[in-house]
Amino acid sequence: MKQSHFKNILVGFAFSPNLKANVFEAMRMASFLKGNLYFLHVGEKTAAKEKTFQDILGEAPENPDKITVLWEEGKAVDTILNHCKLHQIDLLLLGALQRENMVKFYLGSIARKITRKAPCSVLLLIKPSVERVPSQHIVVNAFENPQTEDTICSAFEFAYALGTPKITLVEEISRSEVDVAVDDDRSLRRATLKKEKIKRREISRVNDILARVPTEIKENITIASQSIFGTRGYSIGHYARIARADLLVMNAKESRTSFLSRIFPKDLEHILSEIPTDVLIVQNNKT
Repeated sequence: MKQSHFKNILVGFAFSPNLKANVFEAMRMASFLKGNLYFLHVGEKTAAKEKTFQDILGEAPENPDKITVLWEEGKAVDTILNHCKLHQIDLLLLGALQRENMVKFYLGSIARKITRKAPCSVLLLIKPSVERVPSQHIVVNAFENPQTEDTICSAFEFAYALGTPKITLVEEISRSEVDVAVDDDRSLRRATLKKEKIKRREISRVNDILARVPTEIKENITIASQSIFGTRGYSIGHYARIARADLLVMNAKESRTSFLSRIFPKDLEHILSEIPTDVLIVQNNKT
């Protein structure tokens, strides 16, 4: 099995009220993952801006081994995507916004475009914090798909690095697989047996994947499995919300086609419009 790695991490920063929290979150993430951290500001570089940013860096309690600060003027989407390719970025950090007067989060138009086109994995943060809030629970898709094995391994790598004690693997099963007309006791039993058979099949498949995840990154992590029936993307997003997950880990693509394929809106659009928690979208460029 190919192990996921997040050695080069990029975060775009703006001089907003969340700047310090975003910087501290990025510094912590890079330190935990032992990655090289790139900060990119798309806009004018001034002495005042540079001093403000350097002062914040100096206050951060975590310090990655390598930090590079980049300043460039241009269009935000194109500039960030170009630097992802130029520096061979493995993980791009983006912030999500809260809807006014609502406890729901969504991506602004610029962040949404970047997420759709990113050549690397993307981590969406909805509540960056100056003080660390330890992650307690990660929910990860365990869909039957060629990319899922790498996605699951990436989830364990995150859990291991962040010290997260619990991972739940969710097998999201289409309702069409158990679409049996129920009009009497006999048909109800058939439908129940079919559901149980599918659950056993999915558990066996996921256990096979787990057996190939490196033992060292599974240590001290409680592993749970959950089968849910419903619409992909919506169902797992809802589950992550009610399970109070700190991180939801998803495949970037559900086939060997482009991340911009028609698959994207079916599986991820709901999650991106109403983000249930922090979301890691794992991109495997080798599939």
